[in-house]
Amino acid sequence: MKFINRRRLLKGAAAGVTGLIVAPAIAQSKYPSRPVTLVCPWGAGGGTDAVARIIAALLEKSLGQPFNVVNRTGGSGVVGHSAFATAAPDGYTLGIITSEIAMMHHQGLTQLTYASYTPLALMNDDPPGVQVRADSPYKDVNQLADAIKAAPAGKFKASGTGQGGIWHLALVGWMQAMGLKPDHVAWVPSNGAAPAMQDLAAGGIDLVTCSVPEARAMIDAGRAKSLAIMASERNPQFKDVPTLKEAMGLEVPLGSWRGIGGPKNLPPEMAALLSAELKKIYDSKEYKDFMNSRGLTMKYADAAAFGSFMAESDKAMGAFMKAGGLAKG
Repeated sequence: MKFINRRRLLKGAAAGVTGLIVAPAIAQSKYPSRPVTLVCPWGAGGGTDAVARIIAALLEKSLGQPFNVVNRTGGSGVVGHSAFATAAPDGYTLGIITSEIAMMHHQGLTQLTYASYTPLALMNDDPPGVQVRADSPYKDVNQLADAIKAAPAGKFKASGTGQGGIWHLALVGWMQAMGLKPDHVAWVPSNGAAPAMQDLAAGGIDLVTCSVPEARAMIDAGRAKSLAIMASERNPQFKDVPTLKEAMGLEVPLGSWRGIGGPKNLPPEMAALLSAELKKIYDSKEYKDFMNSRGLTMKYADAAAFGSFMAESDKAMGAFMKAGGLAKG
């Protein structure tokens, strides 16, 4: 009869238990192991929503888990930006950070700043445009500008984003460049460019200062037209739209940038993985084709550079808003 070595049996049993424990731990360490939420602080159909959705689709393709875009609008961008800033830093709630993060706290709307996030990558930067209804009597931006100058303050109404958002600042910058008061054209807050363009087409406002790509759906539908783009050069996708500098000799150095970030203190290895995937996406044919087809301007910065970019933007926007009378304190 063969005796069983008790020590060997216990050792083998322990190894088996260890294997049972370690195997699930290794499996659980694979990220992502379940669906990820990507918060968009602005409404469906706008430029930010479009960028968020193409990035989410490509992350899902490369990482093998659903990346679900959730539009959390309201509070001039505060609601959405808060939603992922305050989420658990476990990688399962990310968001698209927009240029408004460099403005909202200067207005006293929130205590959130660029430092409230783990930056992952800058993916896009678009200049403002000037859009009016298709049946507007203004044939070019100079005619519109002349009408605005001749009208009493508040007669003309504009929109494009929330109060104090990037497209509001674009309007303020244009007014100041023309020698007018920042609020000469009244601002009507909206949850993004898409609802603002709908309001424009319905006759509720006179102009929208969002990017031209965000206005494209209404332009293609024959319900709106773009008179100018506030950039140093024309957009190849909208080559018939002149720059403000061409048309009026004026420059408004502002743009709406968008990047991906997570809550502060996202684990470094997780942040590194996501940043690397975002760089692959930025370099991919799918992303380039999508952005170019919509006239959206591509601009990339890695995690560290994106963090520095946001810090610089915060400083510049603070000074700009103070000059325009939009900053508090």
